[in-house]
Amino acid sequence: MFRRNRQSDFARQLRAKQKARRIYGVLERQFRRYYETALQRRGLTGDNLLQILESRLDNVVYRLGFAASRAEARQLVTHGHFNVNGRRTDVPSMLLSPGDTVEVREGSRKRKYFKELPALAEGRSAPAWLMRDVNALSGSVLRLPERAEIDGNLNEQLIVEYYSR
Repeated sequence: MFRRNRQSDFARQLRAKQKARRIYGVLERQFRRYYETALQRRGLTGDNLLQILESRLDNVVYRLGFAASRAEARQLVTHGHFNVNGRRTDVPSMLLSPGDTVEVREGSRKRKYFKELPALAEGRSAPAWLMRDVNALSGSVLRLPERAEIDGNLNEQLIVEYYSR
């Protein structure tokens, strides 16, 4: 009986980790590296991990309402449509910190997608930890998100248990 419960705990932990990886579109090695970074930060490891995942550039672009999904946001970033702090970047995994600004590049604003974006983005809400200017197609990170502002259907405690076994 003990063995079966232990296996089911492992399965629940694994499912929680895989769910988070799928949601954020992160591969295993990178996810493990994020966990190691979260472990070294002060505070709760699970909350730190979710903050790191939320502060990725592709996720911030999605949260600002500039893309319909994280996958679309990742592709837009990879194609070089965004400037971070005035510099062109094409790295979706770039971690943003409070004070960083994200804006659509001047050359990309002429494209049909970005011309129609203000109308689409108005319907999407940005979280309180981000500031967005829809007309200027820009936004900035005000602070790191708190746990209550992150998707509630992730169980970060199971992820921490998975990696600490």
